[in-house]
Amino acid sequence: MDTAPTPPPAAEPRWLDGDEQRVWRVYLQATTLLDDHLDRQLQRDAGMPHMYYGLLVQLSDAPRRRLRMTELAKNMKITRSRLSHAIARLEKSGWVRREDCPSDKRGQLAILTDDGFDVLSRTAPGHVSAVRQALFDRLTPEQQKSLGEIMTIVAEGLQPKEAGADLPWLR
Repeated sequence: MDTAPTPPPAAEPRWLDGDEQRVWRVYLQATTLLDDHLDRQLQRDAGMPHMYYGLLVQLSDAPRRRLRMTELAKNMKITRSRLSHAIARLEKSGWVRREDCPSDKRGQLAILTDDGFDVLSRTAPGHVSAVRQALFDRLTPEQQKSLGEIMTIVAEGLQPKEAGADLPWLR
């Protein structure tokens, strides 16, 4: 008689206690409200979603205002497909253009145009004001420092280190 070994029973989940559940839910509420607040401000002031603003910022910070599309996807933590769609929309606005990568014919560069830099320059003061009003002005300097330390720990813990990890910018 052929009997397969019985798998061990599944471990019980480590349920969140009441305090952890409260922290988790208020975190979700705060991040959703913050994302919505910043998205509405950017839509109102520049006619673009928050993610598009982030792409323009990434390009403005890059040498010669250009980045390989794969690097841009990695920096923004988004899929290549989502990035391609966003860049196409930014191209239609005249804020970004694409060029073939001179060192790798399979790669493309995203380049921030002068018009894109101008819209970013006009939009940045209102955006930083919205960020400051929504987040930093509500916290003491000690709370700001703690928030930065906490978010660094969370981000580092979620950043896969192993080769072949399922990363958005590789999809």
